[in-house]
Amino acid sequence: MRKLFVLVAVGLLLMMTDALAAPKVVVTIKPIHSLVAGVMQGVGIPELLLQGAASPHGYSLRPSDVRSLSRADLIVWVGRDLETFMLKPLAAHGRRARVLTLLDTPGMKLLPARTGGGWESEAHHHHGHGDGHHHHAKADAGEAMDAHLWLSPANAATIVRRVAAELAELHPQSAAAYRANEQRLLRRIQQLEKELALQLKPVQGVPYLVFHDAYQYFEETFGLNAVGSITVDPERRPGARRLREIRTKVRELGVAAVFAEPQFEPRLVATVVEGSKARVGLLDPLGADLPPGEEAWFQLMRHMADNLRGTLVSR
Repeated sequence: MRKLFVLVAVGLLLMMTDALAAPKVVVTIKPIHSLVAGVMQGVGIPELLLQGAASPHGYSLRPSDVRSLSRADLIVWVGRDLETFMLKPLAAHGRRARVLTLLDTPGMKLLPARTGGGWESEAHHHHGHGDGHHHHAKADAGEAMDAHLWLSPANAATIVRRVAAELAELHPQSAAAYRANEQRLLRRIQQLEKELALQLKPVQGVPYLVFHDAYQYFEETFGLNAVGSITVDPERRPGARRLREIRTKVRELGVAAVFAEPQFEPRLVATVVEGSKARVGLLDPLGADLPPGEEAWFQLMRHMADNLRGTLVSR
């Protein structure tokens, strides 16, 4: 009888522990992982798939990644316009786990993907009106969307709200903690947006080039004047014709700086600025060198503002 009592007690304890345990959450990229980690603060720690300088453009899942996805209770990703490597594993494991696709999240403010040289001419034209913002028509049904949505503070707030709601439903025992973290993060995001708006105001009209078109949401929020990108597809080296076009653009538009990215070939930027007065800067939309955790998104946004202002302000 005593042994039976002990076995029952142990079984009940294990059941209670399992019920109280935080859900297993897997997030694809560091900026989104940061926001999820903030919502889960004090309850659990989400797992990050892409580590270090790995880029979602062309990433290949490791066996350990596949195992993590197979055990997840909640999978958070941006969507098929960014992490194409997730399509097959989600088809395999999506029925078991909840899947939060941020591109499909209600309330997310999405911008159409800009292609080729058209967006460059359009961006320069709009800034010529002196309003400091790009303008975009609504995307047509089925039109590809810009997937770098986390670079908008408004979208970051939407992500926090949606993740908190998902976790509260999935793990109601800790719903109060998720909601408290949600409110704390929303205040932090709002304050950061105000700080960065003041910091970037002096460089709103200064033209610059980026390596690839990853910063539209940041530009839109803070009224910046990006006039083009070196490459249309970051996984393909631009040809000689494209590089000539970009060098011409640097001269004709008086481009103050060209920004490289740590995930891609830096020598292309040196080629583009050769013979011009344009400076070289660095922008990183993923936070390659940042430690994962709640602070990563906030540090990423601050580093981006610091690098833009530091490179452009002395023009």
